[in-house]
Amino acid sequence: MAGLFWHVRTRVSSTGLAAIIAVVIVAATLAVASALAVGQRRSAEAQVERRAAQAADAVAAEAGRYVDTLRTVAASAGAFEPLTAAAFRQAVAPLKDMNLAGATSIAFLVPATDDQVPSVQARWRSRGVPDLRVKPVGTGVEHLLAVLSVPLDGASTPRLGIDASQAVAPARALTEARRSGAVTISAAYQLIIDQNVPADQRQMSFSLTAPVYAPADAAGQREFRGWLLMGLRGHDFIAKTLHQEAQGLIDVSLRAEDVGGREAPVAALDAPVTGRRDLTRTVSVPVADRYWHLRVDAAGASLPGVTTGLPTVITVSGVILGLLLAGLVWVLATGRARARAEVKHATAELATAEADARRQAELLGAVLDGISDGVGVVDHQGEFLLHNPAAKAILGLGVDKGGVDNWQDHYGIFEPDTITPFPTPRLPLVRALAGESVDQVEMVIRNPAQPDGVTITVSARPLSGAGQGAAVAVFHDISARKLAEAQLAATVTELREREADLRAFAGVVAHDLKAPLSVVAGYAEFLDEALATGAPSTALRPTLHKVHSGVARMSRLIDDLLAYATARDGVLQPATVDLQTLTADVITGRTAHLRGNPAIAFPDIYTGSLPTVHADPVLVRQLLDNLIGNALKYTLPGQPARIDIAARDDAPGWTRIEIADRGIGIPAAEHDQVFERFHRSAAHSSYTGTGLGLAICKKVIERHGGRIHAEDNPGGGIRIIFTLPVHAHATEASPRRLEPHLCTTSDTQPR
Repeated sequence: MAGLFWHVRTRVSSTGLAAIIAVVIVAATLAVASALAVGQRRSAEAQVERRAAQAADAVAAEAGRYVDTLRTVAASAGAFEPLTAAAFRQAVAPLKDMNLAGATSIAFLVPATDDQVPSVQARWRSRGVPDLRVKPVGTGVEHLLAVLSVPLDGASTPRLGIDASQAVAPARALTEARRSGAVTISAAYQLIIDQNVPADQRQMSFSLTAPVYAPADAAGQREFRGWLLMGLRGHDFIAKTLHQEAQGLIDVSLRAEDVGGREAPVAALDAPVTGRRDLTRTVSVPVADRYWHLRVDAAGASLPGVTTGLPTVITVSGVILGLLLAGLVWVLATGRARARAEVKHATAELATAEADARRQAELLGAVLDGISDGVGVVDHQGEFLLHNPAAKAILGLGVDKGGVDNWQDHYGIFEPDTITPFPTPRLPLVRALAGESVDQVEMVIRNPAQPDGVTITVSARPLSGAGQGAAVAVFHDISARKLAEAQLAATVTELREREADLRAFAGVVAHDLKAPLSVVAGYAEFLDEALATGAPSTALRPTLHKVHSGVARMSRLIDDLLAYATARDGVLQPATVDLQTLTADVITGRTAHLRGNPAIAFPDIYTGSLPTVHADPVLVRQLLDNLIGNALKYTLPGQPARIDIAARDDAPGWTRIEIADRGIGIPAAEHDQVFERFHRSAAHSSYTGTGLGLAICKKVIERHGGRIHAEDNPGGGIRIIFTLPVHAHATEASPRRLEPHLCTTSDTQPR
C-alpha cells in the first residue's frame, strides 16, 4: 500500500514540474515572437514611408523638369522678333526629343478683345498660319486665342483658333501666369482636345502655362506678348514617372484640386500583388503654384524583406521545445524506457528545426541577392566568406582573391583622385577587422573589368559572435551622383565666366565709353566759347574733326559690344551660306571708299575657291568683316594691304578657311591672348580699336562648334585659321584640333 502511494505521488510531482517548465518556455517564446512581429511591422511602415517619399521626389523632379522646360521655351519664343510659325516650331523642336510623358501639345495664345479679333487673325495668317480661323466664344470678355500649336505626343491634333476662355481651369491658370510672371498649373480638368475621345479613355489633365515677354527695352520694360500652354494628361504622366518607383509592390494614386476647389482623383497605379492594403501614406508634392497629393497603399505581407515566417517558426519551435523539455522531465522521472523513446522523438523534432534554419538561411541569401548595394564578409585572415551579386557587379570581378595584402592588386582600389592607390591599412574592411566601425569612405574601383572606374562609398563593421576577427562591408555606387556634381560644377564655372564678362563690360563702360564722351564734351565747350567770340568757321574745323572722331570711336565700341553679345547669346539661325559670294560682298564693302582715289594704293587681295557652309549668315558676315577689316587696317606704313583667302577640306563635314596678310603681325606670345575680350596687342597700340574684334570671331566659331587660332605668316604678317560645318549634322562629330599649317605649293602661296 505504501509503495503504491509513493508511485502515485511521484507521477503527480513529475507532471506538475513538467507543466511548469512547459508554461515558462512557451511564455518566453511568445514574448520573443511578439517582439519580432512588432519589429517587422515597424520595418514595413518605414519602408512604405520611404517609398512614398521616393515617389513624391520622383513626381516633384519630373514636374519641375516640365516647368523649367516651359520657362526656357517661353524665354526663347519671346526673343524672336517677330515670332512666326517657323520660329515657334524651331523654339519648341527640342521638346519632341525630351520624352515628356503625358504632354499632348504646346500652343501659343494671345489675348484679344472683341474689336481686336479680326486683326489678330490677319496678323498670324501673315506670320505663317494662312488657314487660321479664330473662334471667339461670347462677347464683352477677353478672348484667349490659340494661334500657334505643335503636337508633342504624335497623336494630338492641333486645334488652332480655339478660345481657351471657355475652359475655366486653363483660363484661371493663364490669368495667374500673366499676373505673377511665373509658370502656373491649372486645376484638374478634361482637356478641350479630349472632348471627342471616348468617355472610358478620357483622363483628368492639367494645363501648364508660362507668360511670354519681349526682350527688355531701353527703359527695362518688357512687353507681354501672350502665353505658352502645354496640356498634361495625369494618368500618362504618373504611369511613366512612377513605373520604376512602384516596382509592382505599392498602389499609387494622385489627387488634385479641381475647378470647384474639391480634391478629385486624377490617376492611379495598382500593384499586381494580393493581400489587404494595411499600410497607407499620403504626401504633398509642390508643382508650379499648386500642390498635388500622392497616396501610397501597400500590403505589408508583400513587401520584400519585411514579413517573414520567423515569428511563427520561433513560436512553433518554442512550444515544441517546451513540450519536449516537459516531456523529458516527465519521462526521466517516470522511467528509462519512456526516456529513450522521447529522446528519439526529440531528435526528429530537432531535425525539423534544422530544416527551418536552412530555409531561413536561404531567405537571407535571397534578400542579399535582391538588394542593389554590395555586401561582402571576410574572416580574420582576409578570406572572403560572402560577396553578393551587387558587390561583384560593382567590383567588376567574379572571382574573389583573399588575403588583405592581395586586395589592392586584384581589385584596383584608388583614392577619389583616381590616381593614388588607396593605402591598405586605411581600407574599411581592414579597419573593421581591427574592431573599428567605418562609415561612408569614398574610393574608386578601376580594373580590367571596370576600365572607366566606379566611384563608391564603403561602410564596414566588425562582426561579433561570427568567429575571430570577422567583418562585413557594404558598397554603394555613387558614380551617378559624382557625375551630377561635376555637371553642377561646370554650370557654376560657366556662370562665373558670365560674371567675369559683366565685370569686364562694366570696366569698359567706365573707361572706354567715358573717354570719348569727355573728348566730345570738352571740344563742344570749346566750340561754344569760339562761337560766342565770333571766331571764323574755318578755325573751328580741327575742333569739329576731333568731336566727330570721339563720337566715331564711341560708336565703334558700342557696335563691337553689341556684336559680341549677339555672337555669344543670340539665337542661331543656320542656313546654307555661299562663302565665295559673301566674301566678295564683304571685300567690296570694305574697299568701296578706296576705289577711284589715286592717292591711296588699292589693296592686293587674292581669293581662292571657297565652299558653301551651314551656318548663321549674319554671324558669318560679322566674322569675315572683322577678319578682312583687320587685314586691311593693320598694314605697314606706306604699303598697300596684301591678303590671301583660301579654303581646304578638314575633318569629315568641315572646311578649313585661312585668311593671311602681310601686315604688322602679332607677337607669337600673344597668338592665343588676342582672342580674349578687350585684349589689344602691344604691336597695335598706334592703331584704333576696341579689343573685341577677334573675341567676336572666336565666339562665332565656337557657337558653330568649330576652332580658330592664329599663327605667323611665312614672309611676315599673320594667318588666321578657322573651321566651319559644311552641312547641318557636322557638329555631331567635332572637328579635330587645328594644327599649325605652313603654305605649300598646293595651298595659297605667301605673296
